[in-house]
Amino acid sequence: MAQKESTGDGSEYEAGATAEGGRIRTDDGALSTALASPLAEHCTGLTPEQLLAAAFASCLHHAAVEAATGVTDESHTVQVKARARLARDPDGRYRAEVRATVGSVGLTRQQLTDLARGADRLWPFPSTGEPRHTLTVVPASAVTA
Repeated sequence: MAQKESTGDGSEYEAGATAEGGRIRTDDGALSTALASPLAEHCTGLTPEQLLAAAFASCLHHAAVEAATGVTDESHTVQVKARARLARDPDGRYRAEVRATVGSVGLTRQQLTDLARGADRLWPFPSTGEPRHTLTVVPASAVTA
């Protein structure tokens, strides 16, 4: 489960995970599973694309439920579907493409539009405007067994 930390100006949630030896595990052990690769069909487990889609769907779902309070009394019916695609650019680097839909039962087209825009505005990976996330990749100080 994500750890909640008070920062004085709002709340922060933090979780950690480690991928090693063909497995992924969250620090709290809530998720522990084998990893697979679309390049190694003999492997079984979750692929990076599946994990990316699940992470984006989960994060956007939380934002959509929050945004739904201004649109409907049925926020429990909010559904987010995400599809993630990883591909290589001509220079050999990976590129991620994620497409998500936000829906809910019984809403008009305008309400669905408002819900999707509200969720997109709240979460840290908006499709328009300025993204509100940072990514830092640094070498580990030491790998421990």
